[in-house]
Amino acid sequence: MSPSGSSPGSTSSFGSLCCERVSRSFGRQRALHELDLEIRGGEFVALLGPSGCGKSTALNCLAGLLPLTGGAILLDGERIDRLAPERRGFGMVFQNYALFPHMTVRGNVAFGLKMARVPKARARERTDRALELVHLTAHAHKRPGQLSGGQQQRVAIARAVVLEPRLVLMDEPLSNLDAALRLEMRTEIRRLHQRLGLTTVYVTHDQEEALSLADRLVVLRDGRTQQIGTPEEVYARPANRYVAGFMGYRNMLDVTVTGPGPTPALTLAGSRITGTDRDGVPVGERATAAVRPEDLEVVPDGTPHPGGTLPATVEVVEYHGRELAVQARLSDGQALHLRTRERLAPDDEVRVAAPPERVLVFGPDDAGDADDAGEDARGDSATYAGKRPKAVSA
Repeated sequence: MSPSGSSPGSTSSFGSLCCERVSRSFGRQRALHELDLEIRGGEFVALLGPSGCGKSTALNCLAGLLPLTGGAILLDGERIDRLAPERRGFGMVFQNYALFPHMTVRGNVAFGLKMARVPKARARERTDRALELVHLTAHAHKRPGQLSGGQQQRVAIARAVVLEPRLVLMDEPLSNLDAALRLEMRTEIRRLHQRLGLTTVYVTHDQEEALSLADRLVVLRDGRTQQIGTPEEVYARPANRYVAGFMGYRNMLDVTVTGPGPTPALTLAGSRITGTDRDGVPVGERATAAVRPEDLEVVPDGTPHPGGTLPATVEVVEYHGRELAVQARLSDGQALHLRTRERLAPDDEVRVAAPPERVLVFGPDDAGDADDAGEDARGDSATYAGKRPKAVSA
C-alpha cells in the first residue's frame, strides 16, 4: 500500500519491470551474469534453480539489498537500481520469516505502516484487512513464538502485502515448512496473488512448487539464464539438457542417431527407438535421449509400439500407493526409471516404450550437465557452465 493508503484489495500496479543485462559479482566470482528479464504488472514469475545458481542474488538486486556490478533495472522506463530499498516500494518475504519476536502478530503486520506514518485509524483498518486475508484475525494478540511455522509465514506475507507494494519478492518462503504445510501455503500464496492482483517474483529450488505457482519460470544455473518460459513450455520443451534434467527428465540415456529428420531413429542398447530432435544432431552422432519416468510404459511382449520398445530387467520396485516406482536395467548397463501400475517384481523381464514426442534428443555439446542437473534438482551442488537461453517454440 502507499502511505496514503488503500485497502489490501487493490495494489499499486505498474506496466513492466525490466532487468537489462543485470549482473552481480563478488570479487572475481560472478554470481549473476547479464540477466535480461521483463516482468509484467500482475505477473507471477519464479526464479528456479539449485543452490548457488544466482536466484537469490537476482532477488536481492531487485530489492536493492545488493548493488549491481553491471546492467540496469527499470520500472516503467525509469531507472530504479540506484534507489535505496525503501524508496522502491517493494515488499519482501524472507525464508526465515524475520518477524519481531517481542511484537504481537498485529504489531508485526502494522510495523511498516507505522514507519510510513500512516494515520492510526487507517493503519488499523488496513492491518485488520491484511490479517483477515491470511486468516490470522483470531491470532492477532499472539507473539510469533506462539505460532506454527505456517502461521508465522502468513504473518510475514501479511506484513508484506499490507503496504500494498508494487512488487512482492519472496525468497524460498516455504523451505522451512513440512510437506503438508508447504502444500497448504502454496495454495494460499497463489490465492493471495490472484485476489490482490499482486506482481510477484518468487525464488525456489523446487520445480513442482514453481510449476504450480508461476505464470513464467526463469531457470538459472551458475548465474546464467538457461530458459525463460511458461510452466508448460519449460516442462514439455526444455531448452537444453540441463533444464531437462532439472525439470524431471530423470532418464538421460546415451543413444546413437541412426536416422534423419525431426523425429530421428535412435539406437539404444541394441534396440531401435524414435525420438524428437531438440538440437539438430547429425546422423551417426552420439546424443542423449531425455525421458521422464512417467512417460515410459510397460508393453506386452510382441505388441508393436510407434516409438519402438526396449527390453529391460527390473532391479528395484518401490510402492507409491496407486503406482510403483521402478528402476530397471538395459542390456548395455544403463539404468531406466519408470512409474507404472503394473505389478512388477525384481528380476522380471519387461519391455518398455515411450511416445516419440516424449523422447527428447539433445546433442553432446553439454556433456555431463544433464546428470548434474538431475542431482541439483535433488539438492546437489555440482557445477555447470551455463549458456544463453534458447528460444523455445510453442
